[in-house]
Amino acid sequence: MRPTKTVEQSRTEQVHLLRYEDINGEGRLFGGKLVSWIDEVASTTAKRHAETGVTTASIDNLVFKNPAELDELVVITGHVTYVGNTSMEVRVDSYVEELNGTRHPINRAYLTMVSLGKEGHPTPIRYDISLDTEAQRGEQEGALKRIELRKTRRVEGY
Repeated sequence: MRPTKTVEQSRTEQVHLLRYEDINGEGRLFGGKLVSWIDEVASTTAKRHAETGVTTASIDNLVFKNPAELDELVVITGHVTYVGNTSMEVRVDSYVEELNGTRHPINRAYLTMVSLGKEGHPTPIRYDISLDTEAQRGEQEGALKRIELRKTRRVEGY
């Protein structure tokens, strides 16, 4: 049995003030920039949990719900939802934050991160995850369903 870490031990939050270089021709946050930030947060979250190097294996459910515009604060949070042998799933939520602290969702994504050993090959993750709340257990159930969907897509050639 592996030792465990809580979801909170690897939770990550990153904040960006949107500048001109983050904005596309329509005056909104460039989607590719947000995807880059999402990948950074997922990587940081996974590294904190696994205590190894990591690489991104897949990104699921990348849905742009609302725009973000110049001078707005974008807050990106990540937490582990599932830990397997050499891979884990990280949920990343992105928000626009008002000056009073109210957050409005703009994106949610699930990333599969693979733990890497010194030679750059997949390596077992030392820590399992401790699920302390009903919401965390629900997240893991959702992760198990997404894992099955990924396997099906792989078999189908996606």
